Amino acid sequence: MPASRSSVGRAIRVLELAAQRERAFTAAGLARDAGLPAAAVRRLLASLEQEGLLLRAPGSRAYALAPRFQAIALDALRNSAARGERHAILEALVAELGETCNITLLDGNRVYYLDRVESHWPLRLHLAPGSRVPLHCTASGKLFLASMPKRTMRALLRAAPLERCTPRTRVSPAALERELDRLRRKGIGMDDEEFITGLVAVAAPVRDAKKRVIGAVAVHAPSVRLDIDAALAHLPRLRKAADAIAKTFEN
Repeated sequence: MPASRSSVGRAIRVLELAAQRERAFTAAGLARDAGLPAAAVRRLLASLEQEGLLLRAPGSRAYALAPRFQAIALDALRNSAARGERHAILEALVAELGETCNITLLDGNRVYYLDRVESHWPLRLHLAPGSRVPLHCTASGKLFLASMPKRTMRALLRAAPLERCTPRTRVSPAALERELDRLRRKGIGMDDEEFITGLVAVAAPVRDAKKRVIGAVAVHAPSVRLDIDAALAHLPRLRKAADAIAKTFEN
């Protein structure tokens, strides 16, 4: 029996389509796109919900990806066959810039550190792969926010009060949105001591074949060693590394 007609093949197809959805989805819509009977897709979605891979608001027919599904996806990326290739690109970037660099992904309302290579300087910040940091005050986080549809971005900014991490953190959604508009035009993310006092960072986007932002490559360092203007001067090399890393996600 072909995989696409087996129960496992159907489940994989449904999960693939679910992972591509930026918004909540229904069984009917997924069945149409998968070319499968609606009744079969409803049963699959109910099973996936029971296993904690999908979730559904009480009284709603719409599903969304659950944290367990997202955790599996992130673990798969972190431990994929391309991990070594991505790490080598990051190591070469750190050797060139002389500062700590990382690869990040969007994980709900947080930034997820997929990989990180530390510089050899004694003064540095330790954040291991797997760490999560805020969106609103980090270079990668602001890059992800700026790349979102405005409706999605505004909903995230207003879902809960924004934490003031340093005196420079923007905690007004309106002020942050103005900053994100500026960063969107430049196609970058920037943190000028907004997450940690004395630390600056700049991020460049990792884009897929459709030019969607799927990740970020960032450099950061203590401001006493690298001010924000010097960090911005590294953008051409960050973009080159981001383009190389994007290819590892296509393999």
